[in-house]
Amino acid sequence: MNVTKREMSPPTDWDRRGLPGWAYHSEALLDLEREQLFRSHWQIACHISDIPLPGSYQTFDAFGERALIVHGEDGVIQAFHNICRHRGSRLVINDNGVCKGALVCPFHGWVYNFDGTLRGAAQPKSFPKLDKNEFGLLAIDCEVWNGFIFIRFSKGPQPSVSKLMSPFAEEISQYQMDTLIPTSGLQTNTSPVNWKSIRDVDNEGYHVAMAHPALQDLYGKSYNDEPYINGLSRSVGKFNREQGRRWSVRHYSKLSTPQENLPEDLHEAWVYWGLFPNTVIAATPEGIQFYQEFPISTGKSLLRGAVYKYQSETRQQKAARYLAARIDTETFDEDVQLTIWSNEAMASRDYAGFYLSDLEYGVRTHHDHIRAILPVVNLEDAPAEDKMASTNDAMMTKLAT
Repeated sequence: MNVTKREMSPPTDWDRRGLPGWAYHSEALLDLEREQLFRSHWQIACHISDIPLPGSYQTFDAFGERALIVHGEDGVIQAFHNICRHRGSRLVINDNGVCKGALVCPFHGWVYNFDGTLRGAAQPKSFPKLDKNEFGLLAIDCEVWNGFIFIRFSKGPQPSVSKLMSPFAEEISQYQMDTLIPTSGLQTNTSPVNWKSIRDVDNEGYHVAMAHPALQDLYGKSYNDEPYINGLSRSVGKFNREQGRRWSVRHYSKLSTPQENLPEDLHEAWVYWGLFPNTVIAATPEGIQFYQEFPISTGKSLLRGAVYKYQSETRQQKAARYLAARIDTETFDEDVQLTIWSNEAMASRDYAGFYLSDLEYGVRTHHDHIRAILPVVNLEDAPAEDKMASTNDAMMTKLAT
């Protein structure tokens, strides 16, 4: 992949401050983030292998929205609001499954085709004639890219996923992600921090040497972050040449065997592609995962993700993938603690803000993307909660003139 045109290092006079502490604890700002960052930006809902059969579906609940992704009889994958047009009930109550022939509302029995059109209402004579399209399910933007199914609930500043991800398209295509199959399905968890605190930790490798002994042992000496540019970031760690000191790393390095389709420079590397505001696709030689975080409240976030493997996986690759998961789980637990320590400090009246290293330029550029959409976070002092939206609108208007 050609990355020579991407800005790899910060300017000499860049502002090393992060977002102000109030931005992590304001309910009014969180309302703006839900609307202008999360509902209007692409999110990974699942992978095509999660809904492989006609009638199979996956739900996606986050930031107050309910989505339903359906594999149609014609093979087309579409996304709809998981809302019956009669009384708003969920059409499907399980996280995933297979519907035989149609989607049937469990409340009153309205029936929908897999393309979202209304097939019929229960006791139809009790209604005026219902148009199958007018009373069909409400569609959500949906795009399949390299096997991953992306959705967004409203139009926003991002182009199509294929255009957005084009800088990394060549590199990612070599992983043949559309051939993957699930390991243990989609997993969710919660963390007692603001979603931005999770991103702040994940967006820099400066802390790896101190906080992640397993990652440092595996690739810490070579780890390299690229900043967010046009909504995308990239990080890569090449395996250390010397013998690993930790048991899991030492044995993983011995067992790790790349897929035949991967070029040599990716045979011993973990690669992470970040998609603003909150999604990461991560690749090892053995498999692929995605993970993301969503705000539940100012002090609570939903963590969501899944791991996928190759259908041709050998016993050795399976063992390596197990060890990679051990390393990843250890790292995840360490990061959770780091986010808690950082997030709780921001509630202090004496919190003085960040002072970022050049190695943390990824944090700054992620914050800059937030600032471009929500300029109100440039204010050192928080506006009144009931003035947050109007203040942001006024600042956006001023920037546009």
